[in-house]
Amino acid sequence: MKTTASKATFTRYETWVILLLTLTQFTVILDFMIMSPLGDMIMKTLKLSTQQFGWCVSGYAFSAGVSGLLTAGFADKYDRKKLLLFFYCGFILGTFFCAWSHTYEQLLAARIVTGLFGGVIGSVSMAIVTDIFTLQQRGRVMGFVQMGFGASQVLGLPIGLYIANHFGWDSPFLMAAILAVVVFVLIIFQMKSVAEHLKIVKEHSPIKHLWKTFTSKSYRWGFMATAMMSIGGFMMMPFASAFAINNLRVTTAQLPIMYTVSGIASLLCMPIIGKYSDKIDKLKLFIVATVWTLIVTVIYTNLSVTPLWFILILNVLMMMGVLSRMIPSTALVSGLPEMTDRGAFMSINSSLQQIAGGIAAAIGGLVIVQPTKTSPLQHYNWIGYITVAVGILSVLLLRVVHNNVMKKTDNKEMEKSTIKEEIISVMSE
Repeated sequence: MKTTASKATFTRYETWVILLLTLTQFTVILDFMIMSPLGDMIMKTLKLSTQQFGWCVSGYAFSAGVSGLLTAGFADKYDRKKLLLFFYCGFILGTFFCAWSHTYEQLLAARIVTGLFGGVIGSVSMAIVTDIFTLQQRGRVMGFVQMGFGASQVLGLPIGLYIANHFGWDSPFLMAAILAVVVFVLIIFQMKSVAEHLKIVKEHSPIKHLWKTFTSKSYRWGFMATAMMSIGGFMMMPFASAFAINNLRVTTAQLPIMYTVSGIASLLCMPIIGKYSDKIDKLKLFIVATVWTLIVTVIYTNLSVTPLWFILILNVLMMMGVLSRMIPSTALVSGLPEMTDRGAFMSINSSLQQIAGGIAAAIGGLVIVQPTKTSPLQHYNWIGYITVAVGILSVLLLRVVHNNVMKKTDNKEMEKSTIKEEIISVMSE
């Protein structure tokens, strides 16, 4: 269902869709992101090693990846709203399970269950965005939807850390689950059916459809680019709070401040970045942002005891760079699939991203060492250097994606021009 509205404005219903998807992203990202700031508290409370905590993070990512691959073949066979509600319901149950976990085994199992459902929600949301909004609008839409990322840091993480300090590390998961129930009800009553893709005749069975999408040469570059971009962040993020507390000597009282400031920066930057990614070359924006991010990453991962004000500045600069990579790259990759393949493409893309992230988190847990529960993390700077190498490779991959999208767009314009000429020719005769 492509919008016929002006590219400069959104209709009232489109605004509702953006809001609902943003709220959905907020709860899913909050559930996933809260593991990082709670990392030090969880490791000390449950007496986990860095390897065990890394597996808890990886458990979510691996299960999300497997779930996405299993459902990819069916993603274009159903109303996207119904798919969203189904997986969101499972995500809510999994998040409640996390709140009731008090051992390593229970937490690992809860993260796996949550990942089975939560990991698919992002791909379904992106398929909805791609169905409703044109390529020229998607940068702005992605900017607003990804505001859930910044909002989770401005509101979710600080509040989550506050109640965790007072009621225990498991309380933020309960908060996220209750909020998700409210969003679930809003989706039921406020979002219309998203089933335009069902009108197109399908030539393949779900399994063949999955295989066709997975093996498409042009799609393959998008899959590799997305997976590569997730590796560096998944290596660093799970151990961010432990690094801040044990290496930078940030106190538990200062930790919410750190996430609040970077979250506010995210909220302010996302709409601006989304707007400009629709006006300037998306690949150029991505390259500049990648160089920016990698420089800040190397500086940050090599810090020792550091004043809070300098840590805040680096976190804001890093967040600006990450978002300036995320928004244009997501918009570019979304331009690869045809309408009949979008659900499967987004599911496979999200799955490979999660699997790559799970591998990265597990490797991070092996590389990073903490001799005692209060000693500084060792080898965290190694992760920074690995991120640089991965970042350079992601630029090369996204360049191929950019060329494929531009070629596809040019071909469609040529087809439209040819049809127009034929119509004029027939009318003149």
